[in-house]
Amino acid sequence: MFFCTLHPLGLSAYNDLMASIPFPHFPLKNGRAHEVQGPSATFFALACAGHLNGPVLWIRENWQSGQLNPNGFSDLTDPAKLLMANVESQLDLLASAEEALRSGAVVLVVMEISKPIGLTEGRRLQLAAREGKSTALTIIPQGAGSNAAETRWHSTAVFDPTEDAGVGALQSWKLLKNKSGALGEWQIRWDRSQRCPVVAPESES
Repeated sequence: MFFCTLHPLGLSAYNDLMASIPFPHFPLKNGRAHEVQGPSATFFALACAGHLNGPVLWIRENWQSGQLNPNGFSDLTDPAKLLMANVESQLDLLASAEEALRSGAVVLVVMEISKPIGLTEGRRLQLAAREGKSTALTIIPQGAGSNAAETRWHSTAVFDPTEDAGVGALQSWKLLKNKSGALGEWQIRWDRSQRCPVVAPESES
């Protein structure tokens, strides 16, 4: 726990120091399946992709009309390493994700689902990720996660009138489920030069 008023560097220097502290939960645990929900879940997923070295497979269903704009997320990750796949159904999505995870050909598989997934499907994703030493991240509707998930996150943007374009948008990341540790909530800024999340000073108390 940090106390700004007692820090010998002073408040300004303390804030500068805190702004450079990497987020301790990144990258997500390898060989596991994770979930994220919330208004800025896509930001969270792109941040995960940007923090890993290697190709990333992003799978969606055909009915989803929206597209990811490379110009909009190039500060988060290199668009060239993102492989997009559209499938007919959620069943096809899960089957494709399993195959990709098990192959180990990609470092991360991102899935956008529209319906809840059960314990069996969640366990299959866990086993495939473990076998291929890859990471699975499912973007889920609110409350549609699997009990098999290693972690579940909620991601939302935070209004910040002092936002510096060189620092990155302020985000609130809440860890709702964690099989191997404590829960928590942090305010995060994206370090565009290093392509990694850092803890914002205001999230420490």
